[in-house]
Amino acid sequence: MEKIHQIVAHLDSENAGLAIFSDPVSINYLTGFYSDPHERHLFLFVFRDREPLLFLPALETAGAKNKVPFEVIGYQDSENPWTKIADAIGQLSSNKVLAEFDSLNLTRYHGLRQAISADFADLTPLINRMKLIKSADEVAKLMYAGSFADKAMQIGFQAISLEKTETDIITEIEFGMKKAGVSKMSFETMVLSADNAANPHGHPGNNLIQNDALLLFDLGTENNGYMSDMTRTVAVGQPDQFKKDIYHLCLEAQLTAIDTIKPGVTAAEVDAAARNVIAKAGYGEYFNHRLGHGIGSSVHEFPSIMEGNDLVLEPGMAFSVEPGIYIPGKVGVRIEDCGVVTETGFDLFTQTPKELLYF
Repeated sequence: MEKIHQIVAHLDSENAGLAIFSDPVSINYLTGFYSDPHERHLFLFVFRDREPLLFLPALETAGAKNKVPFEVIGYQDSENPWTKIADAIGQLSSNKVLAEFDSLNLTRYHGLRQAISADFADLTPLINRMKLIKSADEVAKLMYAGSFADKAMQIGFQAISLEKTETDIITEIEFGMKKAGVSKMSFETMVLSADNAANPHGHPGNNLIQNDALLLFDLGTENNGYMSDMTRTVAVGQPDQFKKDIYHLCLEAQLTAIDTIKPGVTAAEVDAAARNVIAKAGYGEYFNHRLGHGIGSSVHEFPSIMEGNDLVLEPGMAFSVEPGIYIPGKVGVRIEDCGVVTETGFDLFTQTPKELLYF
């Protein structure tokens, strides 16, 4: 309940009567209970002057009551959820309400406004800040998730064959993870061969693995509510020298950025460390995304490690470092690890080797 107490303290400082959470990931972060309501409604109401309330579809109430130590109210599909919310909330101690604007769609926003007569303000900056600095327990969970990403990557490497397609290898990776007890991946696994890897968000398909080309793997697992995310690019056969040079340039950029990370450095400076390596070699236009993103209970969360972000790094911040070079029709390379800022540098969650591997 320590995190809930932080929310209550913030309500006091803002003279607000209620905080509303609608992002299932944030609710899990605060309570340990996760559910995806799909088209239904899931809300955590944290009051300044009374116990919290979890509101969710009736079919989820039994599971929720085993997880949270406060009131749980469910609603049937045939009921009006907004009327039920209005009755449950009643009179607030203040006319000011805080809500997660970044995750609140218009339907839910208008429904809440119908149920609660108050002035709404944004709660997103607070929850982002709370998630920003990871506790020792959270770092341990991220390390554990990273160890399974390493295992998934090894399964992918062992599956490489010129007789297989990208989706064949993905199937073997995800089946192997299921056998290892991993309930789900952090995101859709990507295996991209040759030119297909030149699209930063390429789509795997029935493309056979090509010989004398590079092969990109981007994957992660979810464990104990925390995510991993890693990218490796490997060689199949004997790619030409140009492809190998691009690989080693991307690796130099990643290692340079990682060496830059320490408390007091800004996110923009870390991005620049990698970007300058690639730009000086003449390929700056082909590194067309931010260097990294936060990771924790979500695979992509605050902060962005990118140009223009003057956020000063502090111990406990966890994020990815993933430079990429994507030259359409020729080659695509990305190398990614996530890690946590320490007092002296950056500890990685994933340990798969980064020298160019040949299969």
